[in-house]
Parts: sequence; structure tokens; C-alpha cells
Amino acid sequence: MLSSVKKGWLWVLALLAAGVVAFRNDDRLFEIARNLDIYATLYKELNTYYVDDINPNKVIKTSIDAMLESLDPYTVYYSEDDIEDFMTLTTGKYNGIGALVNSANGKYTVMMVYEDTPAEKAGIRIGDEILKIDDVDVSARRGMDSGKLLKGQTGTTVKLTVKRFGHPTPIDIVVGRDVVKVTNVPYYGMLNEEVGYIDLKDFTATAAKEVQNALMELKGKGMKKLILDVRDNPGGLLDMAINISNFFIPKGKEIVSTKGKITDWNKKYVAMNAAIDTDIPLVVLTSSRSASAAEIVAGVIQDYDRGVLIGQRTYGKGLVQTTRDLSFNTKMKITTAKYYIPSGRCIQAIDYSLRNEDGSVAKIPDSLTTAFKTANGRTVYDGGGVLPDIVIERERFSPISNALGSKRLFFDYAVKYHSEHATIKPAKDFELTDAEYRDFVKWLADKDYDYTTQVESDLAELEASAKQEKSYDVLESQFKALKAKLSHNKENDLQIHKKEIKALLEEEIVKHYYLEKGFKEASFRNDPELKAALELFGDMSRYNSILKGSR
Repeated sequence: MLSSVKKGWLWVLALLAAGVVAFRNDDRLFEIARNLDIYATLYKELNTYYVDDINPNKVIKTSIDAMLESLDPYTVYYSEDDIEDFMTLTTGKYNGIGALVNSANGKYTVMMVYEDTPAEKAGIRIGDEILKIDDVDVSARRGMDSGKLLKGQTGTTVKLTVKRFGHPTPIDIVVGRDVVKVTNVPYYGMLNEEVGYIDLKDFTATAAKEVQNALMELKGKGMKKLILDVRDNPGGLLDMAINISNFFIPKGKEIVSTKGKITDWNKKYVAMNAAIDTDIPLVVLTSSRSASAAEIVAGVIQDYDRGVLIGQRTYGKGLVQTTRDLSFNTKMKITTAKYYIPSGRCIQAIDYSLRNEDGSVAKIPDSLTTAFKTANGRTVYDGGGVLPDIVIERERFSPISNALGSKRLFFDYAVKYHSEHATIKPAKDFELTDAEYRDFVKWLADKDYDYTTQVESDLAELEASAKQEKSYDVLESQFKALKAKLSHNKENDLQIHKKEIKALLEEEIVKHYYLEKGFKEASFRNDPELKAALELFGDMSRYNSILKGSR
């Protein structure tokens, strides 16, 4: 009698063979069936003869991921194990405790506790190192996904054993799991008597409602001008982008259209509702990581000359994905169309590979782009994200600041500071004294961190070129002298870049007391895009001239 595995293979091969016969008269379908046949027989031989046992789930998923990766970065397969993560992305909800845990160097550390979640209510702190989850020793299990152990059905509990700075022995904390809502608008408020601010970080199913609530509350507080921040927003649901754009665009105006291979899916979306406010002066902040739905909102505002965009060129994702159900409770998010904003342009980057280190779109030759016009006749271009009306170069931190951040020394010192100070001033007002900064510098003395300055990097390249061209021996003494002069000094750099380092440390410390909202408020003091927006609102003649295209 044949085994069930052999029967399964015979059934697959028989089906594929039938497909070959059925599709023989159609070259393309024949090629599909032929390659599926090759794939099935290849896996059969691999499974039978490979020296070690093969995990079918892992191997097949690897092959699927590789196939989809050859198409575009956004067509993605979700196995049954990944469905919960997929649902979190689309709904903004999951069952868990509401803490972000990072795994590094064999330690599982709480990096963020979200407001009004079971984790916050139970007293979990940023900086707590998780040793056990329900008596499972996670410290001994490298590479384990701790998130799967923390998640669970509403009403169940999980016991965490944590190591907390300043406590001699581990602490047991029982946390009740509940529905955790990942908010799309983590912060909104009044920056001064006139200017309101909304930080829009995602486009899940409740994004429009959250923005609407924030708008109405801020208008009730006397808001006369608005800054909408979509920096680093990766996008999300198309209908949320349409609804949010509609808040500022009159009913009946086109917001976006989609065009794909299947003509039935080609659609034009218009503003279906009365706008909340079509007149309030508006600034939209963008970054190189503003993508997809965030780009639709920014592009619509620009195309209708409804507001001024400030920041960096956006990511350049002009593609629409549709979720398709597959067998065995799996799904695929597949690119089905391109979207076009009101001017008629598609902001999809021409080449996925043409990216700068920060993810931004690389310079695109003018010959490859097409010019379009906004409602007021301003010229805008396709092919590479949305270019803001006022471009602010993305802030680049000094090498020493990057090193302190990457080694988590800002974070570790903030944990220490939090344990030694029960309270601090409100987030907007908190500043370290010079004495406290000196304490931080002293604390760094025995810490392991290093970095390479740009000048040192350039000198190393020059030295390598000299060696390649056989001229190093002649220049060796000069190179050594230059190295000695240019070699960075940590103590000096900590003073030279004191303002920058101090600001980053203050933001990190505030986060440990006031969580995400406090971190945002603390960042306002050192936010170049926000400062540019406030300056523009202080010069409304310039604001209006930009929108009229007369600057």
C-alpha cells in the first residue's frame, strides 16, 4: 500500500500532468505548468535524497519569498504563523500586553511601554530585562521570538520575571492580556495659541477617525493653523488616505485613481463627504520614509495647492496592494495597480534599487521624469516620490552621537537616571544641568564605543589608494602625521557636540517617564522641519506666494 506522502506526490504530479495536456495549446500556460512540474519533482527528489531532514514549511516559504522578491518589495506572502502580524498591520490591534521588546546580545529588554495598556498598568518599565515568561527561561534561548509568548487571548495572564536596574533581585510581575490598539495618532496638541499639530504615524482602519477627533478637539481649542506630520509614516490602507485627504478637500474632487492589468479594478476615488476645513492654513511635514498612503495625502494637498509641504522628498511608493486569501489560512499581499494623484502623476520610484543609504529616492535624471501641473499651475514631477515645496536636509548626527545611540548608551544611562530620580519636570521643560551632563560624560569613561569620523574615513581611502598606486612608501610619514592630527578624541568630541548629545539624551530620559507622548514633546525643541513650519506660519505672505507659484 502506498504511503500518504507518496499518494500526495502522485496526486500533485497527476494534476500537473493533466495541466500540461490542457494548456499545451497555450504557450504561456504550458510554461507555467511545465515549471510547476519541474518544481514538484525537484522537491520530491530533494526530500527523498538530501542528507538531512528538510523542514517543508521553511524550505517552501523560502522559495516563495525568493520568487516574490524578484517582482517588487511589496508583494508578500503571509504564512499561517504570520497572520496575526498581518492583522496587526491592517487593523492596528492585537492581543497582548502593549510593550515593545528588543532582543540583543542574548538579552530581552523592554524598549517601550505603550500608554494605557496592560504593561503600563502592571508597572512594566522601559529598561526592564525579561528573564522568564511564564517560567520559560528566555535568557537561555537565543533567537527566540519573545513576542509570540507575550501575545495571547484577552483575559489570560502572563507572568514576567524581570531584572530591573537598582533592584538586587528579580521581580515577578503578572500582566493581564487585552486588546492592544496601536494608535495612528500617538500625539496631537497646540504648539502655541494658534498652531495645532497632529502626528500621523500609520494608516490602519481607525486612522481617519483618530485624525478627525484630533482636528475637532484642536479646533475647539482655537486652532487657526495646522501642521500635519507624516514623517516616517510607512502608509497603510488606501481608504484611510482618501478619507483623511477629504478632510481638507471639497466633496466631489478627485483624490486618487488606480490603474492595473485587470480593468475592473481601475477606479477613480473622489471626496465623498463634506470637508472639515478647506481654508485653514496647512503645512504637511514629510521625510524620505513617508510612503504609500502618506504620499497620497501629501501629494493631494500639494496638487490642489491646499497646503505647503516641508521636509524631504518622500519614499516613492506609487503601488497599490490587494490582499488575496490562499489555502490553509495563508494570505498574499500582491501589487495589483499603480495609483495616480490629482495632477495625473504617479510618484512610484522608477527603479527600486536607486535608493540612498537613508532609503530616500536617488537623483533621477530629468529626461526620465514627466512634468505635471498643480491646480494653481505649479510644476511638479513624477517618478520619484513627492518633492516638498520647502526642502530641509535630513538631520545628520555626528559620528559620536551615532555611536552612543547604536551602542544603546543613551538608553542605558536613561534607565540609570530613571532609577535614581523619582520625578522630572514636564517633557517640554526638562533639561539636564551642566553638572548632570558631566556625570554622563564621567559614566561613559569605561564604556565600549568607538566611531570613525568622515575625515578619518576619507584619509583611510586616500591611504588605500596610495598603497595601490605604490606611492605609500614616499608618503608614509605624511600619512602618519595626518592621522595623529585628525584622530578623534572622545573627550573633545563630547564637548564639541555637547548640545546635540545633550538633546538626544534628554529625549531618551523623558521617554522613560512620559512614554511616547513625552518623547515627542521633548523633540520639538530640536526639530528643524517643525521650526521651518512655524517660521512659515509667521510669514503668511510667503505661505500664500508659495501656493500661488509666485515665489
